[in-house]
Amino acid sequence: MSEPCYDAPLRVEPGAKVKLKDLDPDAAPGVADKEAAKARLEAASKRLAHLQTVLYAQREHALLVVLQGMDAAGKDGAIRGAFNAFNPQGVIVTSFKEPTPVERRHDFLWRVHMRAPELGSIAIFNRSHYEDFLVNRAHGDLDDKDAALRLEQIVDFERLLAQNAVRIVKFFLHISKEEQLARFGKRLTDPERNWKIAESDYAERLYWADYQRAYEEALAATSRPEAPWHVIPANRKWFRDLAIAEIAVAALEGLKMAYPKPAVDLEDIRRKYHSAAVEEANERRS
Repeated sequence: MSEPCYDAPLRVEPGAKVKLKDLDPDAAPGVADKEAAKARLEAASKRLAHLQTVLYAQREHALLVVLQGMDAAGKDGAIRGAFNAFNPQGVIVTSFKEPTPVERRHDFLWRVHMRAPELGSIAIFNRSHYEDFLVNRAHGDLDDKDAALRLEQIVDFERLLAQNAVRIVKFFLHISKEEQLARFGKRLTDPERNWKIAESDYAERLYWADYQRAYEEALAATSRPEAPWHVIPANRKWFRDLAIAEIAVAALEGLKMAYPKPAVDLEDIRRKYHSAAVEEANERRS
């Protein structure tokens, strides 16, 4: 893949300040048009399928994909579009919604750690451990001290995973407020998507600016080399899917994986079973 989106200015560098209003959600850096994106996505999908197979065979690493964004940002669509080449047997998708009473009686990362990927597998968080920070921060339920502590704990958690061979890539799907309302409107007119409508989604729009500030705070504080954030312009779904897929390819390729050596003597297996079978077949024919 030439000129991958991974090399475009989508990564949040450690310590960088993020101003989402300065980032264009309609942008498609490095991609000429939708058709060009489609061709590149096909190539990325084939590469992801291969890399997942090696990941599973080697069982020395795992991949954690974090998807965050405002309502209707396209998290579900990104899973279908960017990762449709993955073998479902090796992928677990988890969506962290409002904590249950049992989960509330533990630290906020307790339920998350249990869903981290085992070696050889891929986990996708469709809403993640960041929800606890983002919702409470946007609604004013976390003061500056508690907010900083929560983000510090997230950094420590992600560092722990990384130290235990989990490669982490995090995506913030950046859409405009106007695009969100347009997508809500399509849900109203499409009978197959009416079920997605929730009045709470509209109510949360009142906190749009607060959520944007909370995201900026989280992106700046928690984008680290071992767990980088990427701000994905997501108004154009075709670019969203391409960027995520190519970044995932680069993350997996960076692991320098290889198929493990066979645990048996291949020549011995050929001699004992395949050659013997051929000889038996020849004898039956003679």
